[in-house]
Amino acid sequence: MPSVKVLEMKQGIVSEIKDKLNSSKSFVLFDYRGMTDNDTKDLRIKLRENDSDYKVYKNTLLKIALKDLNIDLDSYLEGPTAIAFSNDDIAAIKVLSECSKNNSALVLKAGMVEGNVADKDKLDEFAKIPSREGLYTMLAGGMIQIVKDLSIALNLYTEQKEN
Repeated sequence: MPSVKVLEMKQGIVSEIKDKLNSSKSFVLFDYRGMTDNDTKDLRIKLRENDSDYKVYKNTLLKIALKDLNIDLDSYLEGPTAIAFSNDDIAAIKVLSECSKNNSALVLKAGMVEGNVADKDKLDEFAKIPSREGLYTMLAGGMIQIVKDLSIALNLYTEQKEN
């Protein structure tokens, strides 16, 4: 039987996990086996640049925290698993996906985005979404095109009225 001190420590870790899960907009479970220290350092730097971070917890403690929050990801918690937390819906997914292209040791398992469980295929779809700035640029380009078309139409109309 574990000592009271060990149980309190584990309960503290479970509380920490639950707090991070509740304060994050999304999270991703991934396998990191085979990554070198430099790979993990680079990954951590890239995640922090995108307002994200990752941590490795024992799977049993992760399962308890997820169960307490009514999230069923037990089937993805096999083998060594790290979890990336993000304050952006897809920032961590994009960083992890990009890093997995350069490092075959990093394998995305599953995650949670906007309250919905996302398997590896869904995470791959999210990774292909342009960045927020890219979407803003696309929106602005579309809006400018509408204004341009309107100005051409008005110009043609005025030319027609003059004749």
